[in-house]
Amino acid sequence: MGEVDEAFIQAIEHRPKLTITEAEGIPLINLSISNSNSIETLVEEIGDACKNWGFFQVINHGVPFENREKLELASRKFFAQTTEEKLKVRRDEVNPLGYYDTEHTKNVRDWKEVFDLTVKNPTVIPASPEAADNGLRELVNRWPEYPSELRVAYEEYAKEMEKLAYKLLELISLSLGLPANRLSGFFDNHTSFFRLNHYPSCPIPNLALGVGRHKDGGALTILAQDDVGGLQVKRKTDGEWVLVRPTPHAYIVNVGDIIQVWSNDRYKSVEHRVMVNSEKERFSMPFFFNPDHNVMVEPLEELITEQNPAKYRAYNWGKFFATRKRSNFKKLGVENIQISHFKITEESSY
Repeated sequence: MGEVDEAFIQAIEHRPKLTITEAEGIPLINLSISNSNSIETLVEEIGDACKNWGFFQVINHGVPFENREKLELASRKFFAQTTEEKLKVRRDEVNPLGYYDTEHTKNVRDWKEVFDLTVKNPTVIPASPEAADNGLRELVNRWPEYPSELRVAYEEYAKEMEKLAYKLLELISLSLGLPANRLSGFFDNHTSFFRLNHYPSCPIPNLALGVGRHKDGGALTILAQDDVGGLQVKRKTDGEWVLVRPTPHAYIVNVGDIIQVWSNDRYKSVEHRVMVNSEKERFSMPFFFNPDHNVMVEPLEELITEQNPAKYRAYNWGKFFATRKRSNFKKLGVENIQISHFKITEESSY
């Protein structure tokens, strides 16, 4: 990435500490059902993790390791190419899929390069964030010439991850006291996407971040990370940034803003960020499980009572998503759209 640009420098209050606190007690959930691990136990564990942590790790998840390994290797090959080669599949404001190395989070540039791919190809989203624009557009995956095996590796892996996402969605639905399939109908033509991340070694790990602090706007994020680590989450009990040490072959799952709204704040999304390393590069592969573009996101009626009224106004996921994407390409000068913008205050509820 050449000389360090000022655009990477975090504000003093958001710079990572040199002393690292490791997260202890992170829920590690075994998804296999057996005599010793009933579906009731599993649902209870998922509910506790969503409520108390906002994220958890899963093992025995059913995703074959060889599928993950193939995509990880192909990802490393792609990022090892020259910038000139990678820019041949560069994304832009018309099609936000493909390669990019100047993404911003909270209006500060991230120390990373990415390659974005949708699960459904093509994926339909609104043509623009403007409320009056009813137009739609199709996002189509871009495939690099090298490595040639990337496409097959990705498509095989994406199928397995999609199965895992639906399984987790059912468990979360059950943990809220709802039928297992209560949420799955929102995902018939889902707008989910994958990101291949590469975080090069960084000479200023105390000033920059691989990804700045943020919450995920979708429903669920399922993360595969290598053994270098770097993911930090803001612990709910004390607001401390804690490091999530990688567990071999596990996935890290975090609740997104949509689950927070659907659950009417019973489950809250967690703020997280990624530290960089001065000696090692890092690779990760997050899967962002998002509903159909035309879904109106609002608290589920079964979870609203007189004592616990709706805490959010309905908003359109596709427009929200399109607005979020716009900030990846330029500094907006203001914070991007958040679910807090749809929060119902006590004054406005009368």
